[in-house]
Amino acid sequence: MSRIRKKNQDNIIAVASRLFAEKGYAGTSTAEIAQEADIPKPNLYYYFNTKDKLYRAVLESVTKPLLEASNPIAELDDPREALTQYIKTKLIISRDHALASKTFANEVMTGAPHLPEDIAGALLEQSRFIVSKFKDWIDKGLMAPVSPDHLMYMLWASTQTYADFNWQICQVAGKDMLDEQDFDEAAAFLVSLVLKGCDVKPL
Repeated sequence: MSRIRKKNQDNIIAVASRLFAEKGYAGTSTAEIAQEADIPKPNLYYYFNTKDKLYRAVLESVTKPLLEASNPIAELDDPREALTQYIKTKLIISRDHALASKTFANEVMTGAPHLPEDIAGALLEQSRFIVSKFKDWIDKGLMAPVSPDHLMYMLWASTQTYADFNWQICQVAGKDMLDEQDFDEAAAFLVSLVLKGCDVKPL
């Protein structure tokens, strides 16, 4: 892909992410996206010939890194290091893909009517794997006998809230936007909370 093509696609996805996050799938038109992206509507269709394909690109911009976020859990033997890397990665995704994350959250909260089946299937498979890995650590005595399912839900909520509820967090913090130090502090706090709360032991 040429540099210009990628730049134009990235711009369209960024604009679409904001509009889908603000107005949802049904409330956002391709004409509005083209106008906000400052390109003729035919140019938008050159890159994404349907609204569904553009919406999928927005969802993929966050679900792809979300699916890759569990790699430490799959690849690292030490549960403390695996959970540390997973939490840090999830927070980075919330920082760098906040608008696409909000779009994904809105999609899920409305029953996922437009979520492509292959993405939904991959996310479900990942969730089942994470739960099975937590169960394995518990069985090996590397973690307290907590609920694997609820631990996973808590990790989702505590990391993705920094994207999905960014406005509320900034209101409480008294700032226009969160900075890198805020995310570093969040990571340190969540890692400490999970490792101590679940009594996660080093391998």
